[in-house]
Amino acid sequence: MRFTPTFPLLAFLLLVPLAARAETVLRVAPGSDGSSFDPMGPAATQTYIQGLVVYDMLFALDENLNVRPQMIGAENVSADRLTYRLRLRPGLLFHDGSNVTASDVAASLKRWMGLDIVGRTMAIDTASVDAIDPDTVALVMKRPFPVEQALANSGSGLPVIMREKEAAAGRFTAQTEIVGSGPFRFIASAYRPGDHIIYERFPGYVPRNEPPNGLAGGKIAKIDKLDFHFIPDAATKSAALTTGEVDFVDQLPFDQADVLIDSKDVIVFVSSQIYNPFFLRPNSLYPPFDNVKARQALALAVEQTEYMAVAFVRPDWGKPCRSFFVCGSPNGLTDGSEPYAKPDFARAKQLLAESGYKGEPVTLVTSHETLFIGMAADYATEALKKIGLNIQEVNSDYGTFMTRRNNKAKPSEGGWNLFITSVSGAGLYTPLSNSIADTTCGAKNFAGWACDEAAAALRDAYIHESDTAKQRQILIKLSERLWQVMPAVVLGQRANLYGLRKNISGFVRSPSLVTPFWNIEKH
Repeated sequence: MRFTPTFPLLAFLLLVPLAARAETVLRVAPGSDGSSFDPMGPAATQTYIQGLVVYDMLFALDENLNVRPQMIGAENVSADRLTYRLRLRPGLLFHDGSNVTASDVAASLKRWMGLDIVGRTMAIDTASVDAIDPDTVALVMKRPFPVEQALANSGSGLPVIMREKEAAAGRFTAQTEIVGSGPFRFIASAYRPGDHIIYERFPGYVPRNEPPNGLAGGKIAKIDKLDFHFIPDAATKSAALTTGEVDFVDQLPFDQADVLIDSKDVIVFVSSQIYNPFFLRPNSLYPPFDNVKARQALALAVEQTEYMAVAFVRPDWGKPCRSFFVCGSPNGLTDGSEPYAKPDFARAKQLLAESGYKGEPVTLVTSHETLFIGMAADYATEALKKIGLNIQEVNSDYGTFMTRRNNKAKPSEGGWNLFITSVSGAGLYTPLSNSIADTTCGAKNFAGWACDEAAAALRDAYIHESDTAKQRQILIKLSERLWQVMPAVVLGQRANLYGLRKNISGFVRSPSLVTPFWNIEKH
């Protein structure tokens, strides 16, 4: 017999709302506190991760480093490859509900061109960037340039699209609104500096109708809220993952990964196919490393396998490499590295003496908050004493370290002589975005401010050569020159590790250190 509810009961049932779906929150322990929110210029990896959570880009790299359209719906390039007309795909909204327009794009690109290595390189060849209708921006180049590759850059400052209001306002301040058009929106009221950063799924985001692939494709936000909770101590961070206080650890410390890899509740995995260069950067503005012989002495004092063992624990996580363009990448050649295949302490001491060094203090800045960097710095402090360097290690929190390494003052006045860091292999595999291969004089390049006109000319020739065989020959000459002038000392390269609870799925492999937080599900 069918039961038919009486009117009062039916009315009551209609008034009772269906049970709401439980809000899903992904609790993330990031690699650093992300105190900077400007993703366009030099910044910590966490700033770039936040940049692609909140903002979006015109083009993006898939996991195999192929360039794909992202915010672009249609592209028209002139036969001489000097004029690009880029039309936005429909449905793009900022988090305040306003439409993304070509004026926002033009203002954003102009801002990025003043802040980032790739942007500054592109600016030299750019005649104009203009909105020609609400949905179309026109880029006119002075000579052919790899525009799409530049606009997909994820290895340094990101060419994200901001509102014209923020893009035209100059540097970010504490009052700058963080309003993007990406899959998540920043919750300013929930932000607690050095502790929590909250992002909520933006329901107005329209993903591309494609599967996610690296930083490209359909960015579907399946998590309602991202809670980035900064935990500076590595052991505390991994313990929180084990107990379920956090769901995901970005840039998992290597020593903790070695412990967690056998956990029944946690998965440890490598995030990208291309490893990330790890290097010692000298300050070329001041003695002793304004002298090329002192920089060459550093390289002759390096035993890469020792740095790998100290910093990365397992052979699969840290690998020796003598390439300025990432071993395992299409450009991972080692031409010019032969004199540095083995350490030579006697020759290093000789070169240091010839440079004019007489035992003055050498300031090595570092931070143990990123543990592998701090451990490598500890090892370098002792190793470099063997060639006579009077190393003074200065340890700080990561934010202070980042601020100080961008300081051009004398080492005795708040500057520095050396630091160790690691950057994205997706940035360094090509001379276009390789920050340590950029030796453009004028001290506007990456911290360390290397200057060599010959290497800069070769980099420029590579970028603008369309014949792949000729381009390869230029790359060989560039590699040889970099090993002569030594703008940085390559220590090897490393994996980027994630740690996550086993109830988390859907992570997309990234081509860079930037972690994609879309397509993720929590069960």
